[in-house]
Amino acid sequence: MREIRHPSAVAYYGAAAVCLAYALFLPMYRLLDYLIFLAAGAVAFGALRAVFPGRVERVKMPVETGDPHIDALLRDGDAAVAEMEGLRDRIANGGAKAKIGAIIDIVGRIFRDLAQDSDNYRHVRPFATIYLPMILKLMKAYARLEDSAGTGENVAGSLERISGALDSIVASCEKQHDALFRKQALDIEVDVAVLGQLLEKDGLLASADGGNK
Repeated sequence: MREIRHPSAVAYYGAAAVCLAYALFLPMYRLLDYLIFLAAGAVAFGALRAVFPGRVERVKMPVETGDPHIDALLRDGDAAVAEMEGLRDRIANGGAKAKIGAIIDIVGRIFRDLAQDSDNYRHVRPFATIYLPMILKLMKAYARLEDSAGTGENVAGSLERISGALDSIVASCEKQHDALFRKQALDIEVDVAVLGQLLEKDGLLASADGGNK
């Protein structure tokens, strides 16, 4: 996150007002008069700046890996997450809102892991280009149906079917995220096995009775 500070205009207007009042009502003949004039403006500006510091805007900076294909996919992921967050905030049903929140969390983790490990690209790309648009389409349909305030059979049935589908989507997204660690899990399994063999070879592996072989 990058912080962008937006200073308040009150300090500028206030300092200008003090300087204008000084120039209108107090003498401006000597060098000392001008020095007091400048000091009064500076004091007013500093005091008002402390009282009205302005606002700080936090802007999410896009992650850049150096690979244009991965960077493009990460930007698409950020856009999809932002769109899902907007749909979640728009939806009133608590159950559906919670499910969408869970999907947002998992999808965010998928793209964060992609940013950290470029080997995940071939796994994330089909998810991002095929499945994620379909997930967004269902969320948009739910929001649109809910906005219609309809109570008929078609509206109620469609809302119920989408809500049920969201349960499956949460599980599928979690499975997709877990699949990103398949290679890492295999590497760890191999490392543990090799380490065990080395320890056993050097007589450093603890035996079942707590001693050393």
